[in-house]
Amino acid sequence: MKYVLGIIIAAVVIGGIGGLFRLYRVSAKNKKEMAQYENKSAEVKNDLGKVLVVYYSLTGHTKDIAEKIAAKTNADTFEIKTKEAYPTGAKLYTTSKKEIKNKQYPVVEALPDVTAYDIVFVGAPVWWYTVAPPVFSVLEQLDFKGKKVVPFSTQGSNVGTFFEDFAATAKNAKILQHADFNNMDKKYDKQVEAKIADWINRL
Repeated sequence: MKYVLGIIIAAVVIGGIGGLFRLYRVSAKNKKEMAQYENKSAEVKNDLGKVLVVYYSLTGHTKDIAEKIAAKTNADTFEIKTKEAYPTGAKLYTTSKKEIKNKQYPVVEALPDVTAYDIVFVGAPVWWYTVAPPVFSVLEQLDFKGKKVVPFSTQGSNVGTFFEDFAATAKNAKILQHADFNNMDKKYDKQVEAKIADWINRL
């Protein structure tokens, strides 16, 4: 019994150390990336025409980036909402994993009308290293009809195959340069603003 207990304790300790090391690596990566934008301007000089920002956000990270993009491009916004709310806790992860594996995505309340826009930003969190299922649901149903589409993601640290999967699913979209945003502390807000501006100015 003592032997089994010792193994369990050792496993917990090793797991904890591994988790702390991962957090350290992510923090160091974020710090290095944001240093590039420390003295850059947050002003957007690129006129993109009439812009729509479409996004899905469960925890608020993607919404925050979407609103920053919209403010800098004078865009309209469209928030994707599911008809049924996702469960919380561990069930959220099992539910979303099953949706992605089976390609059975949730029903959304409405689809955005992209007709009147010159360019459409589409953002989602990374779930299971790909696009969050509610956005997959929209992409499968919506025809972009040759519109310029700019994907963006939010995540803990790893985008996985998000952008490849997005491009493969977005019907008749002319995909422009994407951007990904790690979920960061508020202390990096100015650098994130500058990163968004730099990205938009290069589109």
